[in-house]
Amino acid sequence: MSHFVVLLRGVNVGGNNVLPMKQLSELLVSMGCSAVNTYIQSGNVSLFHPSESAAKLAADIATKIMSKFGFTISVMAFTFETFEQLVNANPFKHSEREPKTLHLYFLEKTASSPDLQSLEAVKAESESFALLGTVLYLHAPDGIGRSKLTAKIERCLGVATTARNWNTVSKLLSFVETQ
Repeated sequence: MSHFVVLLRGVNVGGNNVLPMKQLSELLVSMGCSAVNTYIQSGNVSLFHPSESAAKLAADIATKIMSKFGFTISVMAFTFETFEQLVNANPFKHSEREPKTLHLYFLEKTASSPDLQSLEAVKAESESFALLGTVLYLHAPDGIGRSKLTAKIERCLGVATTARNWNTVSKLLSFVETQ
């Protein structure tokens, strides 16, 4: 059994794509997952599954959610080792002390031709970002709600993303490590 971290994009936000975590857990167990644990209502899951392919697991989960709940969402799955590496690769170590200012945008796949110049053009002077593989790390010390950059991330990267703040990522990592 392989250990995975699964991130669902756009569930339980603004009353859209309502997916209670208990029902999600039951669905995952019916797919052969074990030790399923969710963290908060935004679709953060730790689980074990016989699959060795994170991409296949993500696609299977998305298909099952569509068939059972009737909506399509992006699902990103990572082996525990990969997730841990992505979190540890944070280039803004200094911002970890203020976890609400640091956000990780997990990409559905590697961006083939990201337009980083456009992101650079709209970012606030206080903001910093770095695209490393399948994660865009964003340090927004003035708050994510004021950032003009966030509205353009997906369009400029050309790939679906799901964002988590440092508090959530850290909690999920420590939650996963205890299994």
